[in-house]
Amino acid sequence: MDIPREALVAVLAQFNPWWRGDTAPDVPAWKRTAFAELSEWIVKPPAPRAVLLSGARQTGKTTLLLQSIRMLLSRGVPPADIVYATFDHPLLKQAGVEAVLDAWREREPAAGRQEYLFLDEAQFVRDWDTWLKLQVDFNKHRRIVFTGSAMPLAGPGQESGVGRLYTVQLPTLSFYEYIRLRQISLPELPGLDGLDDLFGWETRDFHRCREGCGQYTGHFHEYLLRGGFPQIAVVENITLAQQLLREDIIDRILKRDMTALFGVRRVPDLEHTFLYLCLHDGGLLDMPNLCANLEVTRPTAQNFLELLEAAHLIYRLPPYGYGKEILRGRFKIYLADASIAPAVMLKGKSLPDDAASLAAAAETAVFKHLYTRRHARNTRFSIGAAKNSTRWTSLRKRKADARLLRSSTAAGSAGLRT
Repeated sequence: MDIPREALVAVLAQFNPWWRGDTAPDVPAWKRTAFAELSEWIVKPPAPRAVLLSGARQTGKTTLLLQSIRMLLSRGVPPADIVYATFDHPLLKQAGVEAVLDAWREREPAAGRQEYLFLDEAQFVRDWDTWLKLQVDFNKHRRIVFTGSAMPLAGPGQESGVGRLYTVQLPTLSFYEYIRLRQISLPELPGLDGLDDLFGWETRDFHRCREGCGQYTGHFHEYLLRGGFPQIAVVENITLAQQLLREDIIDRILKRDMTALFGVRRVPDLEHTFLYLCLHDGGLLDMPNLCANLEVTRPTAQNFLELLEAAHLIYRLPPYGYGKEILRGRFKIYLADASIAPAVMLKGKSLPDDAASLAAAAETAVFKHLYTRRHARNTRFSIGAAKNSTRWTSLRKRKADARLLRSSTAAGSAGLRT
């Protein structure tokens, strides 16, 4: 289908109001933690690579792109040298990336300066990997940032991105970001540069920290219920927040993205697989049990897990060890956000009253923070001597960074210990 150039120019003009002297769209002044890393790669990249801002739907990727554009405009970058396009739009998706860029340069002629390309929902760009390879290799004057909610990076052509692509992960909100977003005033806790600092703490330091955490507990429970998706986290009604999470995020990913991007036809089986993982959040993956419950073959179940991971709905954590210990070991499966299981299981506000479910949700929340922000490539797990205990281990230091014990105490909380 041939899209008229005038139609593309009109769409781009709406997405890029700075071309006509207007300000960038209103975006929150508050910024995610990932903004600092992203802005570094935009302003002064450490290497000549494109940047992939990767994360699940509704984690704030578009907002981060628009905040980056406002930053560039405030630094004096000419508006004509900045283009934003989202390929979720039917016309842009159908036209393709080259036609979109040609329309941009017809509207705003090139002046031989540094160019900044912000391409949203790039998973809908045809042959994006080949296009990216050519851009990075032959158009050094372009700095490219694109987002993907479910990028099929494990398919043919993946090699094109090697050495040309840097990924900035954008997980769901951490508890700290959740507190800031909701503008909740709480007493300050001792600051840490990293988990290693905890090994230098004395017993009295832990007691003081625990005493200061009392006012955080209720807000943490609500964080586990509302979740870390920014638009949903500010919804006051918890029941409505869970409904929005279930309908706007889970259903769209499972029923739309999986079909459009990966050609999944057995959507009901995929949904059943995801429901099984919600029932076993943070548990050891039992493939025979999974296959028996869902009545699917092992290759099919394995394919479903890979698809859910590509869509940023789950994390797979391998066991600690080497050689056969890894090949024969069972992975742990964590959901992308602690709020997903309560939303899917329609738990409402009952989560804090269920000690086992609360402990599992707390484990998922702490794991996500550690895995996505600090030790993604080095975190493994081993099973402790205590019942239902998990030890998270750093490969580089070969010692436990943290141990999360699922507690059945009256408070139903999970204790984080060094």
